[in-house]
Amino acid sequence: MNALESTSTRPYLIRALYDWCTDNGLTPYVAVQVDETVQVPREYVKNGEIVLNISFDATSSLKLGNEFIEFKARFAGTAREIMVPVNRVIAIYARENGQGMAFPVPVTGAPAPKPSPLTSVQAAGTSPEQEGKVVQLVNPDSAGEPTDPQGEPPKPPSGPRPALKRIK
Repeated sequence: MNALESTSTRPYLIRALYDWCTDNGLTPYVAVQVDETVQVPREYVKNGEIVLNISFDATSSLKLGNEFIEFKARFAGTAREIMVPVNRVIAIYARENGQGMAFPVPVTGAPAPKPSPLTSVQAAGTSPEQEGKVVQLVNPDSAGEPTDPQGEPPKPPSGPRPALKRIK
């Protein structure tokens, strides 16, 4: 199997950072670029993005799959079914300190994967060249590098603002 045939690293990194957050008592948030393939409450979408709390306390029946993140959550007291294609996740980070990871923004208009438990394909919207690039969020006070304006994820609700540092 060569790099072009391999599956996307994005779902594995999301699961790893989710585990890191929960193991350290932090609250995992995901930033999602919303399009017609994303099933979220549209009234909470701002500038084409939504930030979701995916902690154990905020969700029910959470499934972090290779193609989709699925769970049930309450929004203003109303239970909602949430389904996010993994390729639409643009960042996962801890609410308390902003540490996490950002991903390349999906190409607009790219087809989303169809829900199928038997499919194992690279996430739509990311080319093999983009998939190899990983972006790490770092605290700008400790990094000494400027913030990357092209791929900055949404700010966490409180705490220090994360900056992006590309790892090659």
